[in-house]
Amino acid sequence: MLHPPRVYLYLDAVARCGSIRKAAEQLHVASTALNRKILEVEEQVGTALFERLPRGVRLTAAGEVLIATVRRGLADLDAASAQMEQLRGLVRGTVRMASVESVATDFLPEAIGCYQDKHRGVQFRVTVDGTAELLAALREDEVDLLLAHDPPPSPFLHELAVSSQPFCAMMRPDHPLAGRRALRLADCQPYPVALGPESFGSRRVIEAICARNRLNLRVMLEATTVEMLKGFARQTGAICFQFHAGTLREARQGTLISVPLSDPELSMGRLVLGARKGRALPPAAAAFAEHLKAAMEGLRQPLTLAA
Repeated sequence: MLHPPRVYLYLDAVARCGSIRKAAEQLHVASTALNRKILEVEEQVGTALFERLPRGVRLTAAGEVLIATVRRGLADLDAASAQMEQLRGLVRGTVRMASVESVATDFLPEAIGCYQDKHRGVQFRVTVDGTAELLAALREDEVDLLLAHDPPPSPFLHELAVSSQPFCAMMRPDHPLAGRRALRLADCQPYPVALGPESFGSRRVIEAICARNRLNLRVMLEATTVEMLKGFARQTGAICFQFHAGTLREARQGTLISVPLSDPELSMGRLVLGARKGRALPPAAAAFAEHLKAAMEGLRQPLTLAA
């Protein structure tokens, strides 16, 4: 096991915690010693790396530049360690995933479980957040792999695999629309619906369609978690919306029916598996990416348009 320079760990911990005291507790060192080491580094580079605030610290512009290099160095060192272990015949390491919620509750846990059945020495750390935050984590090498719906074009994003993912209306089996093979958003207008907040990319698309077609959806609940939207649909009979990958568990259980939406903006969704462009993935992450590519093939669902 290769150990990174201690100063790298110190800088990374302080940047992540936003506090020298909290970072010192995490590192099990004295806060005075940690502060002294940070001051030494700042003296060496000739500029402040952290802005001292009344409650904590914040990276300066120079600090942002240095911490990006530090994190790339830590990631490269982890990759080198994993490659050497692989040469010794060991299959181990940690895969760091950034995932949207729709695939984090069903598809991704199943994929990880299947992978670990054969590679028990591989651990996973999964971050679930919005697409913008996950892309930022990928750019800074805080994660190895990204799973996100329709991420915006980015010069640092390398798409490893793509699965077509129509957006679906989810409802109880006894809902009047449950027997349809496909729907348009306008078909949902007479019924109560539950939506994610405006920070969700799908919500912004729905709002644009409503504005263009003068639709007025009966929004009875707005929630930031997919699970709450589904729970509300189960309890009240309202309609919620989700990408196909996020409907699998309910479909198996028979608790909610999912019907693809045929509106062009909603029928052509993409689930993207990505990595940072130009980065050599650690062996465990590279192997898991191949496993995910195969699993994503099973998620593809061509849209069947209503007659």
